[in-house]
Amino acid sequence: MELKDFQLDAIVKLNDAMDKSGVRDIVLKSPTGSGKTIILTQFMSGYMKDHPDTLFVWLTPGQGELQEQSKAKMEQYCHNASTKNLADVMTGGFSAGDAVFINWQKLTMKGNLAMKDSERTNFVEWIDKARNESGLKFKIVIDESHQNFSEKADAVVNLFHTDKIVRASATPLNNPGAETIEVTEDDVIAAGLIKKMIEINPDFPQGQTLNKDSDEFEPLLEMAVKKRTELAGAFAAAGSNVNPLIVVQLPNNDDSMLGAVEAWFGQHHIDCATGTLAVWLANRKDNIEGISDNAAKPEAIIIKQAIATGWDCPRAHILVKLRKNMGETFEIQTIGRIRRMPEGEHYGVDVLDHCYLYTFDETFKTGLCAKLVDHAFDATKLFLKEEHKAFSLTKEQRTMVAETRDPKVALKAVGEYIVQKNSLCKDQSKNRVRLETHGYTFSDKILLNVVSGSVATLLGMEQAKLNAVSYGMDINTHKHGRAFHHVVAEIGRVCSLPYNDTRTIVFRLFGENPACSEKIVAMSPKLLYAFVINNEHRLKEDFREAMSAELHLTTNVGNVSEKEFKIPSEWICTYDSKLKNQSTGAKNVYNGYLMSARPRSTGEVKFEKWCESEGSAEWWYRNGDKGEEYFSIVYADNTKHQKLFYPDYILSIGGKVWIVEVKGNFNKSGTSENIDLFAPMKADALKSYCLKRNLRAAFVCYDEEEDMLVASTDGFSENKSDKCWRPITSLLEEY
Repeated sequence: MELKDFQLDAIVKLNDAMDKSGVRDIVLKSPTGSGKTIILTQFMSGYMKDHPDTLFVWLTPGQGELQEQSKAKMEQYCHNASTKNLADVMTGGFSAGDAVFINWQKLTMKGNLAMKDSERTNFVEWIDKARNESGLKFKIVIDESHQNFSEKADAVVNLFHTDKIVRASATPLNNPGAETIEVTEDDVIAAGLIKKMIEINPDFPQGQTLNKDSDEFEPLLEMAVKKRTELAGAFAAAGSNVNPLIVVQLPNNDDSMLGAVEAWFGQHHIDCATGTLAVWLANRKDNIEGISDNAAKPEAIIIKQAIATGWDCPRAHILVKLRKNMGETFEIQTIGRIRRMPEGEHYGVDVLDHCYLYTFDETFKTGLCAKLVDHAFDATKLFLKEEHKAFSLTKEQRTMVAETRDPKVALKAVGEYIVQKNSLCKDQSKNRVRLETHGYTFSDKILLNVVSGSVATLLGMEQAKLNAVSYGMDINTHKHGRAFHHVVAEIGRVCSLPYNDTRTIVFRLFGENPACSEKIVAMSPKLLYAFVINNEHRLKEDFREAMSAELHLTTNVGNVSEKEFKIPSEWICTYDSKLKNQSTGAKNVYNGYLMSARPRSTGEVKFEKWCESEGSAEWWYRNGDKGEEYFSIVYADNTKHQKLFYPDYILSIGGKVWIVEVKGNFNKSGTSENIDLFAPMKADALKSYCLKRNLRAAFVCYDEEEDMLVASTDGFSENKSDKCWRPITSLLEEY
């Protein structure tokens, strides 16, 4: 199993958080469909290998069997994992390296035998034996931590006397004192694991008046079934056997709709008798066996709240929401059930790469738009104008699929970056002083920073005057070897370098052996071990930044795959219907393009308006930012690792085709707000691509101080005063 970059990054951050003193609660905020269980089980497995006196207890909520699902997934993802459930513990107790999966409600429910005194060892006694007789340390994972975490549940957690609790949820409860690790939806979408867009009431007929005597849900179900038919046809055309599923969510405390909804489906040849309708309620479960399989027979399922937690059915594509007055936390969990991609990747077809919500609940829509990171804007389907159907370009795609880097080039990149960043030279004694000036620590001890002082109450902690105290621990290469190897592995993870390559780079740059022309400071093994352990975070930062730094290395993207790009004939335009200006862009390649299209940065909004107002601009196209159907260019980072770049816009000005990328603003103080570390590399790749094909290339920024767009055709610079930046109109007039 190959982990995604964002999953590896989350594991690194979890390990970092476990090492932080004074932090008990660690919150993993990870969207539904991001592989949260994969992240946690891989983290647990690695952590226990590095800490052999440790075991994890994984607590789950709910009346279902979520703990058994999670246990099975760890057995699948982590070979030779020692997994147990409550029954296993009650029979043989806890052991080092165990991952124990328990539904905490089974421990708190009235009449639970595991907690009672009896002739057999009870649950609390097994915990005491593990802690006091075997010296084991418990670490806790609370899955779906937002769900019903009561005083009783907290009492269960306290039984383990743990110093670390990882609380995992797509919508965690507010916990100001916790170390929060967030996986963004953008990362998960880019990896192809969840759908690109949530469409709310798509193709909804305008101006329709519902018959007050009819059931409100009927038009919602009609549109859902119509959409399901469209999806089924699209899956068949894509050569996939996925049978798309409609999820109908009833009000939690109201059974009155069940009969009517089931009858409506029966009239449309979807019923329990034929196996095409499933029902999953507390007191009724019809046709749910194997329903998560992509080719399962049910076309629709009727649910309530119980389905919102722990149900993984990637073929669920459509949600009809008939529920009201529920908090946003639960609603986001529910919408997450239709966001997974059924085969773990995007298809490059909008109808399959989107999910669909049908509802009359305006409160739900407002809450969803406010809470979701990627925002569920209104959407409308647009069609390409006839005159642009013949336009084509050559797009580039990667041929090097390996996720690791060239170790020789990585050594050169990291070495040169650290030299440039810290103004180093060939004199190693001077280099040590300069590195210390820039925050590096040199010591023959492992340094521990703690606080010392007195406080009367926790409430007074903020006002208390605590002193920072540093302790040193004599380095022992045998005793601290595991810590050293762990840090080296963590450094490698942040930049996709294998452990052996990372270790080689560390020794060549900072060790006394072997000899190396890139040597920065030569340290004995003891000093090197202490240096790496004490400077873990600084080294991670420098290794990561070295992958994108502008070093002018003679890197080459290598072979790329070239394919024809044509502007998609259909496009889903998402827009903000709350804006007063809903005008259309006459020069856009799509009929009816809305100038309220969102999401857009300030610079992009300004640029689109400029395209419409600029007299010499004939037409313009907004490119997608991921997916095989969009225009892409290949570039390489400092280790020749191929990456894809999707320029923002293609436009025609004065008969010349321009490819334009819009970056972060220059703010009113002249500082660049660009956050893309790879912008210079993308600019070079774009310029090279356009030169070969007689096209025009530009990077564009919005200058807040002068309220104008500036453009560069000669690379990218963070410096507003750089001569490459010119007013966009005067610059383009030269061509």
